[in-house]
Amino acid sequence: MVLRNPLWCGVVVIIVVCLLSSSVLADCLAVVVGKDASFDGSVLVGHDEQNGGRRFLNFRKTVRIPHESGETVLLRAGGTIPQIVGQTNAFLWSENPGMSPSDGYLNEYGVAVVSDTCWPREYNTSWLESQGYLVDGGIHYMLRRLIMERSTTAREGINVAAGIIAQVGYSGKQTMVIADPNEAWIFSTVPGMEWVAQRVPDDQVVVLPNVHIINEVDLTDTANFMASPRLVDYAVERGWYTVPTEPELFPFAEVYSDSRSCLMDNRQRRGQIFITGEEIPWQCNQRLPFSVEPDHLITIGDVMEIMRYHGDGSICYTGTQEAAVFQLNGDLPADIGCKYWRTSAEPCTSVITPWYVGVTDTPQTYYKPVGLKEHLTLSYHFDNPYGYYSPDINHAWWSFKRLQDQVRENYDTHMMIVRRVWDGLEADLM
Repeated sequence: MVLRNPLWCGVVVIIVVCLLSSSVLADCLAVVVGKDASFDGSVLVGHDEQNGGRRFLNFRKTVRIPHESGETVLLRAGGTIPQIVGQTNAFLWSENPGMSPSDGYLNEYGVAVVSDTCWPREYNTSWLESQGYLVDGGIHYMLRRLIMERSTTAREGINVAAGIIAQVGYSGKQTMVIADPNEAWIFSTVPGMEWVAQRVPDDQVVVLPNVHIINEVDLTDTANFMASPRLVDYAVERGWYTVPTEPELFPFAEVYSDSRSCLMDNRQRRGQIFITGEEIPWQCNQRLPFSVEPDHLITIGDVMEIMRYHGDGSICYTGTQEAAVFQLNGDLPADIGCKYWRTSAEPCTSVITPWYVGVTDTPQTYYKPVGLKEHLTLSYHFDNPYGYYSPDINHAWWSFKRLQDQVRENYDTHMMIVRRVWDGLEADLM
């Protein structure tokens, strides 16, 4: 039987990816390149945003917004926290309407945030709330937005997140990449008030799939690790960890993540093979290292090659709404040194284009026609009217999605035609 309907083709591809991959779900992937491992001294962050169902993206530039003393920030679960800054930062914003864990950001100071879902050991938010580890339902969607609005560096962004989580707790299950032109961090959260962050070595590359990859935490090394104050104590209280008689590095992933039939993740393995140029044998009972040294200086094109990979440990598939590479260069002013390279829809059928963080706006065809103040509200993001997700010929993302569907009707033949055009344009843009 030949499946010609793009919807059914997408369903089949997603099922196959899930069966072949050792990940719980092929749902986003990030590649993080330290500044000494990249071709031009930039920190590079690649990210595939992948979600099921009928989805699309709005992409626009926000402006600085002043705030008065006493204002509060409304959270999705109904709680509030104080608005502690007099003016929030401007940022480029890739919005995935209706989704809590899926927006991508780059703010005016060159701080970027993206996230991957990583499943925790426990996801009982009712119990956490009864014990005071979530206050009024905690925070989820708004955490990345607040990091963007309040931080000027990646490290400051982690401190912003840490302060909010200590107030109300986190109800999601995301590992975030928080990066700036000087450094990048992997910031892993679990439901409640516990979290850990590890710095990406400047001369190495991290491939982050949908599993926790931080596992050897040296809490005395504050230059490379940050953590919630009770990270170890909480695990001990829950019976998840026994403090050894001899000091050891804290095994965060082993203690806090869900149980997995295979410790090795096939998409992480595939990315590390590309980065190192060396074959990594499949060993189900072995964790891959947190980061690896590349065999060459990594370019934007290299990162995109990973984002577009099809094959064993497939990374690109029809459920990809955007592929992005954040190029964060500290040798230039942030307005022109920090760029959000991105595709609309599946990256293999689309073209990656650079958006400087200093632009004052994006074309109105890249987002629904709504004022910025309304667009930034929780009600607009989550409470969309009937038909909001229907294809729209006036919206740029849907144009690229239509092309994706047409390519999928005869993938091998149509892909060669499309890539001849896009590859030439991308080469000129680079």
